[in-house]
Amino acid sequence: MEAGVFLLLLFPLLGIGSTLSFYGDSISFMAPEKEMDGTFKVTFYHRQNGKSNCQDQSSFSCDSGVCTGFNESSVLQTDQDSTGQGRWCQSEGHTTATILTNNASLSLRDSGCCWVSNVEGKTQWTTYAELDLGTRSDTHTVNSCPVTTTVSSLRVPQNCFSRIRILAHDPDGDEVKCRFATPGPTNFALDETTCILTSTGDIETGMHVFELMLEDFSTNNITLTYSDGTSVFREASGMNSPPLCKVKLQFSIEVLLPIPNCEAGHVQPIFLYRTPSHGDILHATVGQTFQLNAEAEARHASIHDFQVSGPQNMTKVFKDDVLGKAEVTLSWTPQLSDLYRYVPVCFTAETNDTQSEMRCVVVLVTQASTTQGKATVHCSANKMTVALDKASMPGIDENFLKLSDPSCSLTSNSTHIMGAMSFSTCGTKIEDKGDYIIFKNAINSFELANEVITRRKTVKIGFSCQFPKAISISNYYNLHNADYIFTESNFGSFGYTFEIFHNSSFTNRVEASAYPVQVKLLETIFMGIQASSELPNVMLFVESCKATPDNNPENSLSYYIIRNGCVEDETVTIYPSNKTAFNFGLQAFKFTGNYDQVYITCSVILCEPESPFSRCAQGCLKDPSRRRRRGLSGETGRHYITQGPLQFVGQPFPDTAENSQDVLMERSGTLPEVSPPPASPGTKSSEEGWEMRKIFSSNISTAVFASAFLVSVVLLGIMARYYRKNGRAEDRKVLIASEWEN
Repeated sequence: MEAGVFLLLLFPLLGIGSTLSFYGDSISFMAPEKEMDGTFKVTFYHRQNGKSNCQDQSSFSCDSGVCTGFNESSVLQTDQDSTGQGRWCQSEGHTTATILTNNASLSLRDSGCCWVSNVEGKTQWTTYAELDLGTRSDTHTVNSCPVTTTVSSLRVPQNCFSRIRILAHDPDGDEVKCRFATPGPTNFALDETTCILTSTGDIETGMHVFELMLEDFSTNNITLTYSDGTSVFREASGMNSPPLCKVKLQFSIEVLLPIPNCEAGHVQPIFLYRTPSHGDILHATVGQTFQLNAEAEARHASIHDFQVSGPQNMTKVFKDDVLGKAEVTLSWTPQLSDLYRYVPVCFTAETNDTQSEMRCVVVLVTQASTTQGKATVHCSANKMTVALDKASMPGIDENFLKLSDPSCSLTSNSTHIMGAMSFSTCGTKIEDKGDYIIFKNAINSFELANEVITRRKTVKIGFSCQFPKAISISNYYNLHNADYIFTESNFGSFGYTFEIFHNSSFTNRVEASAYPVQVKLLETIFMGIQASSELPNVMLFVESCKATPDNNPENSLSYYIIRNGCVEDETVTIYPSNKTAFNFGLQAFKFTGNYDQVYITCSVILCEPESPFSRCAQGCLKDPSRRRRRGLSGETGRHYITQGPLQFVGQPFPDTAENSQDVLMERSGTLPEVSPPPASPGTKSSEEGWEMRKIFSSNISTAVFASAFLVSVVLLGIMARYYRKNGRAEDRKVLIASEWEN
């Protein structure tokens, strides 16, 4: 038979479907089940969003007598506004319909009135879904529809709208495309492949309503076979082939008045690392309590609740603290009827004036047959390794395990199955979680394409490494700072090592146990910065290095050694090194006053060498206004690394009669400068206003200063005699004049 479309019309009962202040809705399907008599059982879940009362959902019915059975559940409110103002709510109900087999597809439709008052002036709403009932040649089952939903009320300040990520998960691994089902609001755009909603210009304040259609397309060529034996061919992601399923998603966004600061975590809450990432697939087991924890922070606002879109009987426990942080724990116990259900769960952190981004996950309900196993994960600066304990996974066939990217192989020995991967290979995903960046991968079992049955257990073992966006991971002794890790989405994870060395070979570093490093004035200190990155071609640039008398880089008492890429201290020598290293030496100094320690803090940047506009390419900038904006170049942000302390002991030379004549010089920029050793272009005298002491012990210097001192004494004596003589003469003149006047 030709692939046709059967319409299952869902007629609302009079007065109930006409819901005022409709905020939107969503439909999600369980996998259709084919019965022994050849009929299909199709169960779908309907979530409806509204303002104050969401329990009055439509009552569905079939038309034309095609449904031989129709079973509706009671509708339960799943979440509501906790402030008592009745601003939003959500409810869920589900329906199971029995469909005759002489149909190739199933369509659902519902409509009602009225949308919440909105900028677009829409009133009537329509819910729609369409599912092909053919058996797929790749999965040997009926197609599964994309899974999606939203929270009931989305709010964003007018000047802070950047993006809204729409959940679009397909259980079969198909490609999901999103489009506007009706023309979208002005100055909004929807990315078809990522299902991300963005703005293209100024957006008007007020309520905007959206009607999206999510459609799935197989990524492989497949054949769909129907109950009467007919079949159709579907080309992989073919634009000429109809989608396997259509699901309409409706929601509203309230565009609020602008706020002074759009930084995430300032007034708008930002999710912290304990929170699942958007699009995560989580697992729940029938009869066992599933829990989801989310944590958010708003430093200048109070988080009073988390808005949640979830299944019936999901509970939430909210907890906040005085530091602007809040957390929620969602709990749900799946029943047998939920087995193999893909449950969408979305959530936002709420303040009085705004909310966080919306994050959504999918919870897959299974029996306790999925093997998790025991895994040990080791995280380094640029890669992670995982070792699975075979004893924790009896009966597992290691030949049917793969990483997210199956082209990366696993190895094994008698006790463990092992994998090693960088943060940019083997399907590793980078996820920004606000205060942390997560690198995630997974080991999964797989089946052969031509297998109809299997007796191998399903294996799903996720593993990850998480790093704060800036952290010192080595604090050996007295603030000895050596290893730093930073992460950025474009450069992945990269690290810096800042060390003190014994000599100019830069091969023998000072051990951690030697900190604080004891030095003498005028002694040459050798320091080196080494960058490490998984990217094969990067360049290190040291933009500045400054000294402070304590470990606070913001101390007002500081002295620049390098500034804006230019060497400022005249004793600095830069030694040859590779593109990812910076080695330099300078003579030891101390701050005037009662200070005996010095810390060095440098700001460093990684660049793509081929980028002509990067900070690395600019080099020394005596005029900082010439600094190009970072957005135009391939470079990381500026990161700060600290080394120290250097502690000063004794004198640089024995305290002999010869050296007792050494002179202390205050370097303020107006006194004679010491001739600098050879340095890179851009070297200049030290900045005026910063005072430092150095002991000069050269015999030549002593002789020069001693001679100058003697000459000065002689000149002062002659001048004193001259002025004394002249002064007496003037006194005599005044006395004579006075006597003459009298």
